[in-house]
Amino acid sequence: MQDCNYQQTRLTHVGRDISVSAGFVNVPVCRGSTILADNLEQWAQRKEPDNPYASYGRFTNPTLQALTQAVAELEGGFQASLFPSGLAACTHALLGMLEVGDHLLIPDSVYGPVRAFAQQVLASRMGIQVQFYEPSLGDGMASLIRPNTKVVYVESPGSATFEIQDIPAIARCAHAVGAYVLLDNTWATPLFFQPFEHGVDVSIQAATKYLTGHSDALLGIATANERAWPLLRRAAHDFGQTAGPDDAFLALRGMRTLGVRLRQHQASALQIACFLENHPQVQRVLHPALESHPGHAIWKRDFTGSTGLFGLVLEPLNEAQLSCFFRTLRLFGIGLSWGGFESLALPMDMPKRNGKALFGGGQLLRLHVGLEEPQHLQQDLEQALDAAYALNTPRSTSGLRLVAQQA
Repeated sequence: MQDCNYQQTRLTHVGRDISVSAGFVNVPVCRGSTILADNLEQWAQRKEPDNPYASYGRFTNPTLQALTQAVAELEGGFQASLFPSGLAACTHALLGMLEVGDHLLIPDSVYGPVRAFAQQVLASRMGIQVQFYEPSLGDGMASLIRPNTKVVYVESPGSATFEIQDIPAIARCAHAVGAYVLLDNTWATPLFFQPFEHGVDVSIQAATKYLTGHSDALLGIATANERAWPLLRRAAHDFGQTAGPDDAFLALRGMRTLGVRLRQHQASALQIACFLENHPQVQRVLHPALESHPGHAIWKRDFTGSTGLFGLVLEPLNEAQLSCFFRTLRLFGIGLSWGGFESLALPMDMPKRNGKALFGGGQLLRLHVGLEEPQHLQQDLEQALDAAYALNTPRSTSGLRLVAQQA
């Protein structure tokens, strides 16, 4: 496993080909579609065996190439492809690996839009056999493998549930029948999880989030090993997938500070998680770096750090109390996505498994701890919880004033 500090040093240097950037520290933004050839011989030489259109802005753009090379190197993969969003990277990676009649295994904890795509497109419209599995299976995945199993999709930690998967064990089961392992690595990034060292064939990231880091771009990246690359590349080409150079530039810029940002996200989120774990109105905290988390041992074995996104389950609240909680927050915004500098809080529907609520009857929340002073974030959460649970009793506003003054 690569040393995390070494990875952080590499962030400063990857994707900075001086011959491409003309000496600039940052690779310039290259906007364009048409690439002229000096003569017919040069035009013919630019064609690739499987891509006669290689001399075109969708395939040959220095800004895009700098980003794909940088991400592939950080993740330890062969090559990478860009997509206009994280979901597009997920869906087209699946499309590249699957054919009619194939069997797809996908965790029950998967990101909601990927679940919808698997059910509504792959299963309903494309003849793919989709089966959801318990994310805790590990070596038990062997019992679900079929002769036609082509892809095992993993996401660790899982969206909303933050369950950790034993990816090396799952990969051994998948590779025994030649299946591909696809991973959503957005939460950990290549700094905290090296996918190809753990048996992954395609690693997918919503670069919208931590890689860009400033909530100002939509971008997806999928990196493949040498075995899976031809299929991933073909899917991107056949569906005309690419990304704009401005968004690629923003991702390259954001990557330079990824290490220092993740250190702060990690430290602040752990401080907030420990505070919440001891709060009387919190039933449980869903953070894999806490020893109380069921998947902590696997997380500690395979990951080199944690990030700013985690979940918690509150004691039950009625609608008015939940509204009061979010209305009272001052430093946490209500919003989708995460991975930027800002802190976010979001109510989540309690997931069900085998007909039962996964975490009981409480209220599930998802928090993204940003780059604000963690003490202020803690005070903000504390006063909002106090206000919500005291809604039907006399309440004090001293905590609210304290946070407002210090923020």
